[in-house]
Amino acid sequence: PPREEAIEAVQTCGLAGIRVKMITGDHGATAGAIARQLKLVNVDEVLTGQELELMSEDELRQKVSDVDVYARVDPEHKLLLVRLLQEQDLIVAMTGDGVNDAPALKRADVGTAMGHNGTEAAKEASEMVLADDNFASIAHAVEEGRTVYDNLKKAILFILPTNGGEALIILAAILFGFHQLPLTPVQILWVNMITAVTLALALAFEPPEKNVMQRPPRDAHEPVLTTHLIWRVAFVSVILMIGTFGLFLWEMEQNIGIEHARTVAVNTLVMFEIFYLFNSRYITASVFNWEGLTGNRYVLIAIGILIIFQLGFTYLPALQSLFGTTAIDFNIWLRILLVSSSVLLLVELEKYFVRRIGRSK
Repeated sequence: PPREEAIEAVQTCGLAGIRVKMITGDHGATAGAIARQLKLVNVDEVLTGQELELMSEDELRQKVSDVDVYARVDPEHKLLLVRLLQEQDLIVAMTGDGVNDAPALKRADVGTAMGHNGTEAAKEASEMVLADDNFASIAHAVEEGRTVYDNLKKAILFILPTNGGEALIILAAILFGFHQLPLTPVQILWVNMITAVTLALALAFEPPEKNVMQRPPRDAHEPVLTTHLIWRVAFVSVILMIGTFGLFLWEMEQNIGIEHARTVAVNTLVMFEIFYLFNSRYITASVFNWEGLTGNRYVLIAIGILIIFQLGFTYLPALQSLFGTTAIDFNIWLRILLVSSSVLLLVELEKYFVRRIGRSK
């Protein structure tokens, strides 16, 4: 009988858009009984190796997507089934433990061998080896893989607008004919170094999103930066540029000094990134819930460390001399927080419209 966790894993795979098929050397009646216990999608039809021999390749090609149970099959049948599924633009993962599974394991997109009972030939032919010979581990690996891919996208989605905003700030200053730039090269280096070490790194520890195993597999040919994500990068870059450059112009109008205006600009940019970090925790889902705001303690730790660094950057004489900054008062911090928090609201509003459009399709 199948393990209880295997039955649950098959259901998890179904919700994740993964169709589980059984290919076995056992008798057809045995295979059908196990398939019913596993709750495979189609348990009413069992194709045996003898029936596969009598079918043409075209006939099998039409049935291979619908039939989930194959019994009394030979190694060449396994290889044929994998190839026919791949010809329908499906990504095929194949599990096996014997020498006779090696050709199909090698042909599959993800060959998965058994670590305990698997032969050396099966392990050599595979891309992945299960250390515990447990099918449920495959479902866990899929969840982990989707989470890692999500977190990579989130980190990219966080880092690019930072650099884009900096570039637009410098570009705007040049276009408006400013002889003194809002950010000096050493200040840009500070922002990039300190935010990459703290904020961007925190996104690597993002836990799996609740729906990570309830959504269909992504298109294997889809680029990491989709049209929507490119729009998000441009949208956030413009917000950062307008807010930072706007406050820089405001401070310059007060005739307090270029060091003061630059200090405000750098702190505004960094505070923009802190607020945008919360947006980046979910690509399309809303962050306005308890889990979204506090669900990753590494994000809160990173923000705390960054605030300490920024206070040192602003008030420590040694860092003031090194980076050309000066002390600013409490009222200016309130102004910075008010302006920089706009990115949190604007991006969440953009997410809301993206979700509305997605539901209407």
